[in-house]
Amino acid sequence: MLDMREVTLLADYYVLCDGSSSRQIRAVGDELLEKLKHSGSRLASVEGTPESGWMLIDFGSVIAHILSPEQRAYYQLEELWQHAPKVVRIL
Repeated sequence: MLDMREVTLLADYYVLCDGSSSRQIRAVGDELLEKLKHSGSRLASVEGTPESGWMLIDFGSVIAHILSPEQRAYYQLEELWQHAPKVVRIL
């Protein structure tokens, strides 16, 4: 999770995670949507598909990026936003 408040006006936090297959990307996305729905959060939008290797779930102040390992390596979002402080990192 990156603290984006000093980097961009688009969101306060970015969550970056990966799924090893389109099935796993879908499962992570579905679980995130379900948990946030039950917590009362409002969904802003979902972009991409598990089959494309990149799903983006935008909840306004938090944006989750769920990527295949190939997409994550290609786009290197951590490098793009290297100036954003890391809030949490789980390996």
